[in-house]
Amino acid sequence: MDLVIRDARVIDGTATPSYRADLHLTRGRIAAIRRPGDPTLTGAARPTRVVDAAGLAIAPGFIDMHAHSDLALLRDPDHSAKAAQGVTLEVLGQDGLSYAPVDDRTLGEVRRAITGWNGDGGDIDFDWRTVGEYLDRLDRGIAVNAAYLVPQGTVRMHAVGWDDRPATSQQLDHMRQLVAEGLEQGAVGMSSGLTYTPGMYATDAELTELCRVVARYDGYYCPHHRSYGAGALAAYEEMMRLTQDAGCALHLAHATMNFGVNEGRAPELIALLDGALAAGADISLDTYPYTPGCTTLVAMLPSWAGEGGPGAVLARLREEASAERIRHHMEVIGADGCHGVPIDWSTIEISGVSHPALTSHVGRTVAETAALRGETPWATARRLLIDDELGSTILQHVGHEENVRAIMRHPVHTGGSDGILQGDKPHPRAYGTFPHYLGHYARELGVLTLEETVAHLTSRPAARLRLPDRGLIREGYRADLVLFDPDTVAAGSTFAAPRTLPVGIPHVLIDGRFVIEDGKRTDVLAGRSVRRTPWAR
Repeated sequence: MDLVIRDARVIDGTATPSYRADLHLTRGRIAAIRRPGDPTLTGAARPTRVVDAAGLAIAPGFIDMHAHSDLALLRDPDHSAKAAQGVTLEVLGQDGLSYAPVDDRTLGEVRRAITGWNGDGGDIDFDWRTVGEYLDRLDRGIAVNAAYLVPQGTVRMHAVGWDDRPATSQQLDHMRQLVAEGLEQGAVGMSSGLTYTPGMYATDAELTELCRVVARYDGYYCPHHRSYGAGALAAYEEMMRLTQDAGCALHLAHATMNFGVNEGRAPELIALLDGALAAGADISLDTYPYTPGCTTLVAMLPSWAGEGGPGAVLARLREEASAERIRHHMEVIGADGCHGVPIDWSTIEISGVSHPALTSHVGRTVAETAALRGETPWATARRLLIDDELGSTILQHVGHEENVRAIMRHPVHTGGSDGILQGDKPHPRAYGTFPHYLGHYARELGVLTLEETVAHLTSRPAARLRLPDRGLIREGYRADLVLFDPDTVAAGSTFAAPRTLPVGIPHVLIDGRFVIEDGKRTDVLAGRSVRRTPWAR
């Protein structure tokens, strides 16, 4: 036995009552679980270490179902942002935009398009092009485990480009091939960002055809759908309908109901979801336990402004007539990039910029900076978009607490940080989602019991990912584990100090190796890619 964890409160991921036990770990697995009164193990070698876990709970490692650490895992071996939360597995390739599969052209385009999410990657050696090669790169050693979704927007960029038009039959075949290859190389499904160009140019028929490919490999579709504001319920229903037509499992990304038009309307989403589940649909969802959202400033623009790619966007912003048309769509009509709701600049807080000379914007809303400068909010936003070359990130203060609580109670709910790690003032969810669930929503508010909360963060996402040996504390399962103090665990991150690490999580193990020990990050890189075994129906 390599390690014995003694006298822990075992919260095993099943949502059943916890119990006290010793866990015996060997060769990266849970070799034995012994409750008080169980027979003593015979013939076992003396453990190399014993950890006294009195007063601590032990749970399966947390699974972040919506992560944006695609480059952070390569750039930052420490990655305490997630490891210190007890996260042992992240799902990458989200919102339809990531870095595989690509060719030389699309790699440059996607790097520029999502600079606000991940930086421009100038410090990364992009020595991959396929999904399999990217996963091989992760296998050289990373802080936590990672699974990957084939990004539909990147696939469309590859096959169609940045044009807002239907794909030809040849282009659709190319996209089918790229998705199939990614799944064969180990991806767990496909994502979309349907308020982000160019993925949002896809029709329902096109998405259905790609989901048929995903279904053949027993993967799942994870859409950031077409609206979380005006028309949000119709957008959810659209995703449920097309995945049912395709016979594909559905996982709804950051399943929120935002903006004033959706205040108090979570029960309508839940009724829609329950109806689909009762009819036999395979659906799950994730949320983060905060009300503001986080994305890029350029994402607020109407989709027509993004046609042609980032260079074309900047050209339109510089030209007076097209810039005025953009402003009118955003402020009067309600751009599809802002979910069909006229933008309220007092809710748009700049959280990060790419160019250091622009840091005076960070921590202020666009409306506040405009007032200080004596100009309109659009003039401020337009100048920032141009000067920062579309690289600015934002917090968007448009959520509702009652909706957050209602959705997290649902039986198919899982946790996803949607954590963007870039910027001088990132959203605190990147550093705090999982302890915030445990400390605030379980212990302080009682929205869920601690056992229920752990199940939402472990076994439920593991079931969606079809992982046979993760997500539960059971003999033979991988020793991906988190030890925390139920009485003190809490997010340290706040909107004022978003990079503060959590408290009350002294130990985190991946494959039985300490990545967090006595509250400090070790130098262990136990993370690897988690690949689905490829098979096609």
